[in-house]
Amino acid sequence: MKKGELVELARPFYEDDQILELEAAVTLASTAHKGQKRKSGEPYIIHPLAVAATLVDWGMDIDTVLAGVLHDTVEDTATTLDEIENTFGKDVAFLVDGVTKVSQARAGMQDLTQYLPQTKDNLSKLLIAIGQDVRVIIIKLADRLHNLQTLQHMPREKQVKIARESLEVFGPMADRLGMGRVRMQIEELAFSYIDPAEFKHLQILMKKRLGKSTRKLGIVREEVDRALKAQHIDNEINGRVKSIYSLHKKLKKTDGNIDDIYDLMALRVIVETKEDCYRVLGILHALYQPMIARIKDYIAVPKPNGYQSLHTTVLTPSKQIVEFQIRTYEMHEYAERGLAASFHYHEQKSSKDYTKGKKSSVLPTHMQWITQLQEIATKLRSGEDIPESQLSVDLFGNRIFVYSPKGDIYNLPEGAYPLDFAYLVHSDIGKHTYGFRVNGSIHAFDKPLQNGDVVEVLTRKTVTPKQTWLENVTTTHARAKLRAQLRKVGAIEGISHAAGIIREKTRKKRKVTPQENAQ
Repeated sequence: MKKGELVELARPFYEDDQILELEAAVTLASTAHKGQKRKSGEPYIIHPLAVAATLVDWGMDIDTVLAGVLHDTVEDTATTLDEIENTFGKDVAFLVDGVTKVSQARAGMQDLTQYLPQTKDNLSKLLIAIGQDVRVIIIKLADRLHNLQTLQHMPREKQVKIARESLEVFGPMADRLGMGRVRMQIEELAFSYIDPAEFKHLQILMKKRLGKSTRKLGIVREEVDRALKAQHIDNEINGRVKSIYSLHKKLKKTDGNIDDIYDLMALRVIVETKEDCYRVLGILHALYQPMIARIKDYIAVPKPNGYQSLHTTVLTPSKQIVEFQIRTYEMHEYAERGLAASFHYHEQKSSKDYTKGKKSSVLPTHMQWITQLQEIATKLRSGEDIPESQLSVDLFGNRIFVYSPKGDIYNLPEGAYPLDFAYLVHSDIGKHTYGFRVNGSIHAFDKPLQNGDVVEVLTRKTVTPKQTWLENVTTTHARAKLRAQLRKVGAIEGISHAAGIIREKTRKKRKVTPQENAQ
């Protein structure tokens, strides 16, 4: 990737003044990195230009692309944040600083076990960087992706370390942001270095299997296309091949028998509206025999990372098993690019609002965890003591959706309890909770919630928090609110107890009359 190539790639998507900014950023980075080489022997500037090109491809705003070009300048050259801010503004400097902090958090770590950092300082830096602007992580993902694409130039030991870290940390990060395509790319590249022999074996195995299926799938595709056109449903049908790493994980669950895996190839049907999705599902089930147990409605109940689609697996008259994914163009865009899809080229206003702290108006419901990270970051900066275990859960744990009786959606970590939900709704609701109904039935305090649960909190004004409740919350937010309430209740009880002692002492000091004794 050269300067001119990046500019020409970006030109169709940005305003003229933004392209001038990009040219200036490339000039600054080229000058700053002059003389530096990558392990391949190529000029170092190739790397930040490639990162920026990826960010353009993902549809990121211009500030993010500029930060991609400049992301290594502060860490690896004499360039300062003040220089970047004076030339490109506070937002770009902010993003470059965030990426630098993430890199610093990882510096000096010898093995992966130290990555979800064991030191408070490192973890704080990582969380603060992420919590303040999620674009920092999107830049970091683009950075990691290019490093994986050029990993062949590294020593074997370094290859394995970076690949493991990518598979166990950066892949899940991409998934949390709903960036399915990026997650798959990271996993595929990382796995090829972690276990090259197995990767090659599965490649050959899949090639043999797909060779037989591709022609049959083409016939099914034509049949479906004709049926949809007959019903005047505008559509786009394309194939999806399972990734090698996904196949590896699936084979571990099926005792290594590839014949037990039905979704090596799938057909993806993309339509205009949600209503069309369900119409297509009905048409497919009229054409072919559905495998009832494999029908999944991720439109009505999205996955925790925001993924939406209808999945169904059918049996054709020729006994071929075919999986279909049905989604709208908007759903497809999100499935491919996740949160990055929120930063369209011409949505600069939203992006700036995001940076200025108006995140609730920009972030979709399934991204509420980012707001929680912001709260954690604020507490860390103020010096508040937060256990590392809670921080790592908040950042990397799996998420679930639960619903209020009115249909409002709330996002929680997997393993969360009803009290976590109550405190997420409002701390006063949590404070006065005496019970729960989940899906219409009484639900115990110590029983974790499941994805899709409808949760009703039963409250009573006379109820106050109890110390034992701390055993029935997992989120940082609920724990912090509960502890504050317990301290307040303890203080009130302490005052009442002290007042009682004083009254008793006063009574004893007074001269008690016969009349008082009689009373």
